[in-house]
Amino acid sequence: MQTNMRREIDEIPEAAARLLERSATGLAQAGAALRAKDPAFLVTIARGSSDHAALFLKYAIELTTGRPVASLGPSLASIYGADLKLGGAAAIAISQSGKSPDIVAMAEAATRAGAVSIALTNTLPSPIAEACTHPLDILAGPEIAVAATKSYVNSIVAGLAVLGEWTGDATLKHAVADLPNQLAKAVKLDWQDFAGDLAEAESLYVLGRGPALAIASEAALKFKETSGMHAEAYSAAEVLHGPVALVGPRFPVLVLAARDAAEASVADIADGMSAKGAVVHVTSARAGKAKRLPFGETGHPLTDALALILPFYGFVEAWSRSRGLNPDAPENLKKVTETR
Repeated sequence: MQTNMRREIDEIPEAAARLLERSATGLAQAGAALRAKDPAFLVTIARGSSDHAALFLKYAIELTTGRPVASLGPSLASIYGADLKLGGAAAIAISQSGKSPDIVAMAEAATRAGAVSIALTNTLPSPIAEACTHPLDILAGPEIAVAATKSYVNSIVAGLAVLGEWTGDATLKHAVADLPNQLAKAVKLDWQDFAGDLAEAESLYVLGRGPALAIASEAALKFKETSGMHAEAYSAAEVLHGPVALVGPRFPVLVLAARDAAEASVADIADGMSAKGAVVHVTSARAGKAKRLPFGETGHPLTDALALILPFYGFVEAWSRSRGLNPDAPENLKKVTETR
């Protein structure tokens, strides 16, 4: 019997196409607002999978525009009542449900402070939409499984589309327009060879650099959510500064490399860890010792990194079921968490 999670993973390419078609006007308007504002810096407001989407957009914005991006702790507004100076900034708030009180409070504070505020949400109308100057419906469609998949990907697709409109980057805009086709290819990739090396493991690392680090963060969370397996995301460089001491035959490593400027160094790190006895799987043809996982090549470093999450989602859903678990309804979790 197909799980809701598997069905929703398979719907991702269609959801991305729907977003780009139906929200085109809103995406263009948000991009125009950023162009008019010309913000000195940007801030993001999110939690959980949405925060991993925000991390991806942080790298995308910094690499494309040169503007620094910082993640704001939502409790700054909801608990501490901090008065942040955001008049020269733009803010991106991401919330699937659009109603987490602390996310809404921080978005409201950013808007009051004069920031151009953009809400990426799967729920309109919603409090987060009312809190921001430019609410955008990511149009992922109903997401029944507790673990977010469609909404995570569509949040990033929406952010990249706005970024393309803001900068006028023709190469990025073309890559975003082609994403539904590329995601349709990526969702068919099979990572089940990775399963054999997880059988004896109790923990693992998921590594990446740049935008792929945001994908690694999302993957580590999904291991915990769907499979009750301890996984930690690290920068492929940062892991060498101490955490690598834990790695061994029963502590596998998943290395996510995109076709970007970091790929060569990430593949070298994967091979170096493999040479020391670690069980390492990597999404790069540049690796010589680490085991290679199939990956798609989208033709753009940002969309290439995003496409990595689809075969992972397919893998972790099947891995959860193989452990006798229900990936649709993990223990102790619910779909909407309303933190204050």
